[in-house]
Amino acid sequence: MDFYSQEIKSTIGEKIQMKDFKGKLVLIVNTATQCGLSPQFESLEDLHLAYKENGLVVIGTPCNQFANQEPLSNEEMAEGCRINHGVTFQLTEKIDVNGDNVHPLYRFLKGELGGILGNRIKWNFTKFLIDQKGIPFKRYAPITKPEKIEIDIKNLLQ
Repeated sequence: MDFYSQEIKSTIGEKIQMKDFKGKLVLIVNTATQCGLSPQFESLEDLHLAYKENGLVVIGTPCNQFANQEPLSNEEMAEGCRINHGVTFQLTEKIDVNGDNVHPLYRFLKGELGGILGNRIKWNFTKFLIDQKGIPFKRYAPITKPEKIEIDIKNLLQ
């Protein structure tokens, strides 16, 4: 298994295949609209807008596993992100990032880049940066603000 063999569905059920992002830098973030860290949506959007022309792809993967902070349907969540946070980057359907029903993309990412709790995702807004060759580069804690990731993005895009 590698990054480019992974796929996930969009909020409307369309396949998003990671192989379509070969040669791009990909930032994957588990999100939740009701989380206290949800202001990060704006900073993620800022990164998306600033670097998408240079090859950055931002993908938000909503998850309701942490204190039920993503209770909305896929459609409501996507609309709320657009209206309340100005999100235009790719959002996926709601998935599990831990447990028996962990999405295969997160099984792969966690296997490649463990965190403080081993392979478990600690909370909403855990971030994974995957380089242009599909190699997971770094995992960032939920409290790491997206603007702190910008230096790694700039360095990898050079």
